[in-house]
Amino acid sequence: MLTVVIPWRPQPSRLAAFDEVHAWYTENLPEAEIVTVDSGDEPFNLARCRNVGVAQAADVGPAGTGTTDGGRTSSDVVVIADADTLPQREPLRAAIEAARTSGRVHLPYTEYHWLGRDGTAQFRDGRPLEQCDFELVRGACSGVYVTTPETWSAHGGQDERFRGWGFEDAAWFVAHQALFGEPPRRHDGMVFALHHEAQLREGPQYDANAALMQQYRDASTSEDAMREFVSSRPAT
Repeated sequence: MLTVVIPWRPQPSRLAAFDEVHAWYTENLPEAEIVTVDSGDEPFNLARCRNVGVAQAADVGPAGTGTTDGGRTSSDVVVIADADTLPQREPLRAAIEAARTSGRVHLPYTEYHWLGRDGTAQFRDGRPLEQCDFELVRGACSGVYVTTPETWSAHGGQDERFRGWGFEDAAWFVAHQALFGEPPRRHDGMVFALHHEAQLREGPQYDANAALMQQYRDASTSEDAMREFVSSRPAT
């Protein structure tokens, strides 16, 4: 079973990108079930939407059974897709196959291209994504994740205390590396982030996210420290 989870809340500047992302997955992963998730939080909570989407795709069964409560197997894969980001087909297919058995989360790219207004306009005028103007985002670790419910659960998913914009992906990356002894596994390729109005990147909530991110950095000194920190997260 293959599920594509798209965290999504309609906003005027994001509608076109969402339609393009949904159409891409419909065409390129025709066997997948595509679902949108909105946890209802204010402000929008990407981390919770991702966690909820994985949980809805398959409730993880008892440890060691290799099955889920819904009768699915540990080879079930979930693609967590941002509503503004397009991958390439072959790296994504490779990540899906590898994620079935690796016990790690996979990122189907080594280059994250933010197309901006100009590059997005070029794409919509018919230019191939790979030829559109872009800004390379170094260190990017979101956009498209490929996992199984078991793998996502094994390292705690994403921290739902991150709200609004910022840091939930970086904190997740640090936790994955500390708990699994390696970063998420990448596949050579590109993803392409389409233009829309930017979210607020300042203010009390942004500052709270930044402070929480620092706690992840502090806990990243060892697997034990990170496991204790993740296991002590308050229920949200």
